[in-house]
Amino acid sequence: MLTRTDLRGRVPSTVELRATLPRAEMDVEHVLHRVRPLVEEIRERGVPAVLEFTEKFDGVRPERVRVGAAELRRALDELDPEVRAALEESISRARKVHADQRRTDTTTQVVPGGTVTERWVPVARVGLYAPGGLAVYPSSVVMNVVPAQAAGVESLVVCSPPQAEFGGLPHPTILAAAQLLGVEEVWAVGGAQAVALLAFGGQDTDGAELAPVDMVTGPGNVYVTAAKRHLRSVIGIDSEAGPTEIAVLADGTADPAHVAADLISQAEHDPLAASVLVTSSPELADAVDAELERQVARTKHVERIRTSLGGEQSGCILVSTVEDGLRVVDAYAAEHLEIQTADADAVAARVRNAGAIFVGPYAPVSLGDYCAGSNHVLPTGGCARHSSGLSVQSFLRGIHVISYSEQALRDVADKVVALANAEDLPAHGQAITARF
Repeated sequence: MLTRTDLRGRVPSTVELRATLPRAEMDVEHVLHRVRPLVEEIRERGVPAVLEFTEKFDGVRPERVRVGAAELRRALDELDPEVRAALEESISRARKVHADQRRTDTTTQVVPGGTVTERWVPVARVGLYAPGGLAVYPSSVVMNVVPAQAAGVESLVVCSPPQAEFGGLPHPTILAAAQLLGVEEVWAVGGAQAVALLAFGGQDTDGAELAPVDMVTGPGNVYVTAAKRHLRSVIGIDSEAGPTEIAVLADGTADPAHVAADLISQAEHDPLAASVLVTSSPELADAVDAELERQVARTKHVERIRTSLGGEQSGCILVSTVEDGLRVVDAYAAEHLEIQTADADAVAARVRNAGAIFVGPYAPVSLGDYCAGSNHVLPTGGCARHSSGLSVQSFLRGIHVISYSEQALRDVADKVVALANAEDLPAHGQAITARF
């Protein structure tokens, strides 16, 4: 089922690996020309344009954008108790992990009378996007809201597409998750129009203000991503999320049933999802193929999973050693990387590039999706080489506060003037000498 690439006896250069390893294609530029006019319409006409696009793309026209407090309470009251308990556990674990990420202000005395303080200040207002396409993601509400709250963001709005099945409201599980987290503002809007409305704000159908935000986070489809790219000079964004990815680095000690189940779990998200096995054991590769055939046939979303596993973005890479496998997974820089090898902790410690690393047979990606305490909003498309997943730091800005006394400035004045003159910016130097 997985296309096989044999790299035994050689490991190509990083340049070759990046060019040849399987990867999902997501051409954001290709859809930007469709997103730009939509964004401009919403900039000019506000909510009426949003509702028109919502009716066109989602097949439903909500009475108003903002979901009422009564609907939020009802969604939580009617939530399956088992799902509520699971969400509460997910929230509790995520809060425990993210509470330890909060940065503290630091003051450095550069010279007597001269200090630089770095203050960490939360973004004032944030829009958090929860998708509503092939699946419903209350877990994404948790993963976006918890770090924002831990960072001290004072104003949060969750956006999720309205559903015709639920009378133009977002999915009730999304609403229930927001209520559990204490989020009072939820908008029934999805897609690129959600990002545009978050960026510009507007007036709801009942006359209430829909205030613009300073930052938008959360995954979405290619149109959401294109809108985030187009508007990133207006708003801050977390990342341009592409289709989900899993890579599994395994040797002959791995259980093929576990490996197959984990590859399937990510393929279930989307036909473009990427599932990649990197292994030093041809026997394991054969056994995983057999397990995939057996397990996929018993899944709910058979066609979606088969399309994903059989696509050019998925595959099995054979390597001579785990050492070579490490080079391959570092070049791939997966969103999710599982290490299922002998001495998995030591192998995992040597990985440089991954959104999140799952170590050993009892830390599958699904655990991280829901209840590990870690965040599941992670860099895709190889961006783990340079970017991190969503965290408390994503919602904080470091601001330097400079305080110098007269003597401290006098002591360094000649150095500032010399550098200003070297850059042919004499007025910079004059701003110093004018004080003396």
